[in-house]
Amino acid sequence: MTRAGFEYILDKHFRAASKVVPELQGRTVSPHQLRHSCAVLMLQATRDVRKVALWLGHSDMRTTEAYLRADPSEKLEAMEAVLPPSLRRGRFKAPDALLASLLSAS
Repeated sequence: MTRAGFEYILDKHFRAASKVVPELQGRTVSPHQLRHSCAVLMLQATRDVRKVALWLGHSDMRTTEAYLRADPSEKLEAMEAVLPPSLRRGRFKAPDALLASLLSAS
């Protein structure tokens, strides 16, 4: 199937859908938008930017990292997956001595 053929079929189905779903009227959809939407959903489902890069055919991981900027929580989770446990996020609990010194200073 050619790119133009896919665009034709997508447009045909989009026009049919916009008759049923009024919110779609006046909007556009393209194969490129579908590709980005699918990549974001795949990242949310797999939590693995490497799988998304392979699926999209990106030869450079930096290209795929743009999808991590779409959702900050996704970025944090992806980064934590490759961090050693000693560097992972946790809850900070101030030592009692620090709390005492701060309370006595006020």
